[in-house]
Amino acid sequence: MSKTFRTTLKGLLACAALGVSSAALAQVVGIATDQQGSLGYNTGQAVAKIANQKAHITARIQPMAGTAAYLPLINRGEMDFGFCNAVEAEYAMTGTGNFEGKKNPDLRMVGVMFPLITGLAAVADSGLNTIDDLRAGRGKLRIASEYTASTIIKYYIMGALANGGMTYGDFRQVPVSGFVKGMEALGDGLVDVTLISLNSAGGKKANAQLRGRGGIQYISLDDSPQGQKLFKDFLHAAQIVHMKANPNIPGLKHDANIIRIPWVMVTSKNAPDSLVYAITKAVAENHQALGETFGAFKRGKVAEMAPESGVPYHPGALKYYREAGISVGK
Repeated sequence: MSKTFRTTLKGLLACAALGVSSAALAQVVGIATDQQGSLGYNTGQAVAKIANQKAHITARIQPMAGTAAYLPLINRGEMDFGFCNAVEAEYAMTGTGNFEGKKNPDLRMVGVMFPLITGLAAVADSGLNTIDDLRAGRGKLRIASEYTASTIIKYYIMGALANGGMTYGDFRQVPVSGFVKGMEALGDGLVDVTLISLNSAGGKKANAQLRGRGGIQYISLDDSPQGQKLFKDFLHAAQIVHMKANPNIPGLKHDANIIRIPWVMVTSKNAPDSLVYAITKAVAENHQALGETFGAFKRGKVAEMAPESGVPYHPGALKYYREAGISVGK
């Protein structure tokens, strides 16, 4: 028996044990990501590494211009997997939000990789500590808007404003091109309110720039039943979460209610069940290794990979979750 044959046989047997067909083994699985250095790129690198090493699937990442470019390709089955936040996955499938009029009905959920935590932020000495404080400043305050290169960001802001019964029209809008630019605008004094992700590099930079004014401060949302409803009606896949004060985290000098959004992997309904099953299994059963490759995975929990979702789960993912005893949300 030749060395090449033994190697091939070993790979086939390994894939058979995972439920992957020999056809899936032979193909190169494409994982779409954002550009190098982005959240999507780093997530994709980690998952591709695990797929290759643990699931014996030849996976390659394909950096693209963003979710607007690659979610339609996944929908059509031209790319196998990709990443986005759960809010955007619902928008893309239904043709709403930043995918208005562009339905991608064949998108299917694989599972949550880890949560993203973000929130509205202001300068600490501005007195904007709660959503009620923000409401009191309507008509005068400047807020980052448009986000032409990161169109989903403005919907996060709109959801946070909806929590307090407000819209963008209640503020003086300052257009920015992207997420980082919005954070830079706060640090440079160009806006009074923007969106900042917890512990992000952009948030840390703005916090340092504003050190003389106490740094940045998250604006605490209303977590009453009414506030939760207003928020969930706008951002169904997101949650308001309570964060305790932590002087080591910029923006958390005081307790605050901010936003948590699942960062998810998606595929097409036409992707082979065996392939999706194997990828789901590889992610779930190699969580520690994923965290060592990309630290954001350390925020995730395997038991929380399949929460309630407006995007249906792929049958291959559901098969694994049933076998593993992981609860799937309705």
